[in-house]
Amino acid sequence: MNHEAPIKEIFGLYFNMGNILMISVASVIVFLLAFIGTRRLAMKPTGMQNVMEWVFDFVKGIVKSTMDWREGGHFHVLGVTLILYIFVSNMLGLPFAIVIDHELWWKSPTADPLLTLTLATMVVALSHYYGVKQKGLGNYLKGYVQPVSFLLPLKIIEEFANTLTLGLRLYGNIFAGEILLGLLAGGLAAQGVVGWIAAAVPTLAWMGFSIFIGAIQAFIFTMLTMVYLAHKVSTDH
Repeated sequence: MNHEAPIKEIFGLYFNMGNILMISVASVIVFLLAFIGTRRLAMKPTGMQNVMEWVFDFVKGIVKSTMDWREGGHFHVLGVTLILYIFVSNMLGLPFAIVIDHELWWKSPTADPLLTLTLATMVVALSHYYGVKQKGLGNYLKGYVQPVSFLLPLKIIEEFANTLTLGLRLYGNIFAGEILLGLLAGGLAAQGVVGWIAAAVPTLAWMGFSIFIGAIQAFIFTMLTMVYLAHKVSTDH
């Protein structure tokens, strides 16, 4: 567990090369899933097309549960992208971690708060953008002083709180899962053959549970994204 992030300086800026690697890997995997699932569309879907159609239907149900489809239909692809990207990112660090010269190169990108908070900031920023686009700047700003103007400070605090909780919830669950996996696989395995045998069952059990947690966190992030968007764009909020 004694490892550092592979930080490199480029033109005076510092970059976490491990994060860049894992973000790229997750992006490529999601692209390949979408490409393979839509390459040969058929009336009777099979294989990856069937999986992709299930994902689209699942996300459509999330959108329709939070807002009217006429208002939320154009967020459908955003929801599909988020749920696929976050789920894939959550899974990448489960099989193994790669440490080279005490630098961690392979892990779940969502086990880093910089990525999860960036995603959360993007979601909240999009909610403001579409709120202004849908309602107009004047009507949108009125929502911060209705029904009473003294709620304005609380509503501003709420925006920051939403960003933090959305990002840190995802980070905390994935990071904690990988820490425990590292302790199980590393601590007990250090005891030799007996340690490997003792570590196998709890490690496999926790990996199975982590897959479930990773899927739930992808769902929660996508659901809350649609809730935030609905709160900004819907006229009945």
